[in-house]
Amino acid sequence: MATLMQDAIFSIDSMQLSSGATLPNCKLAVRTHGKLNADKSNAILFPGFLGGAPEALEIWIGEGRPLDPEKYFIILPGQFGIPPSSSPSNTDAPYNGSCFPQARISDDVIIQERMLREMFGITELQLVLGWSVGALQTYEWATRFPAMVRRMASIAGAPRPSAWTRLWLRSVIEEPLTSDPHWAGGNYTDPGALQVGKRRVGHLAALTLPPKVFYRLELWRNLGFSSVDDFVARFWEAFWLPHDANDLVLQARKAQLADPSGGGDLAVTLAGIRARAMVAALTGDAMFPPEEGEADCAAMPNAIFRHIESNSGHLGTFSLSDADREGIDRVIAEILAEDV
Repeated sequence: MATLMQDAIFSIDSMQLSSGATLPNCKLAVRTHGKLNADKSNAILFPGFLGGAPEALEIWIGEGRPLDPEKYFIILPGQFGIPPSSSPSNTDAPYNGSCFPQARISDDVIIQERMLREMFGITELQLVLGWSVGALQTYEWATRFPAMVRRMASIAGAPRPSAWTRLWLRSVIEEPLTSDPHWAGGNYTDPGALQVGKRRVGHLAALTLPPKVFYRLELWRNLGFSSVDDFVARFWEAFWLPHDANDLVLQARKAQLADPSGGGDLAVTLAGIRARAMVAALTGDAMFPPEEGEADCAAMPNAIFRHIESNSGHLGTFSLSDADREGIDRVIAEILAEDV
């Protein structure tokens, strides 16, 4: 089987969002690796994280690894708020910029399911996996389309963000942008002018996402940075600066609203998940602590919990060390090996 990588855009004339707004000329970016087999039984869906385009996940795909494109057809879908998928920065009036309707995680999952059916004829997924915002999508998938999802894996994630994580999304991502002197209520004319806010997002993320041990052991040196300031500038600021501010605010608010129970009893929703599930958490992850992941796992009838030892905390999902890569590969391999 030849390994293939392909990009596509899934387009529909319009989509009614959960807010009630109808989004015209709706687009979803799609990147795939591998080939779909004849009976369409080798598909894996791997949604992305906040600010992460589909290609950002390719560090986890490779021959001989659990996400092997010689064996699986791996779909990396985009999400609302990350171009070229429909976003505030690329949508025409009346939904341009700050007027883009507030999408939800459920909207991402609904258009992803339609893309799988209409583009590929896929009605079954061997695995849906993701971390952070990708994990929010994973839980939504398992509850909204249970007949499609045979296995799910939440790594460094949760079904809905905790109060601390919602505060982080608001304080670290949203407020530095909306308080930038060039914000203008989201009606700025020069996206590049909001550098103050985006650099501030980078600084706050650098402060809150790596655990203290990452700095105490100077692990940034292993990544090729010469100092903490160099790490903050070339890793953190460099990540956020290319993004449009309205796009980031949309994504942060979308994550804050995530809730697969739709405002109901989350414990009942988790108890109803049919997929064989893996919940994995990383040491030192303040966003999604291991004890919270273990509690989520305990609420699910067919789930395994794994604690991945790491000095990178939430950043372990960036494969910053051999240990991070091996730990996450190990849990992906384990859930794929589970009989369903």
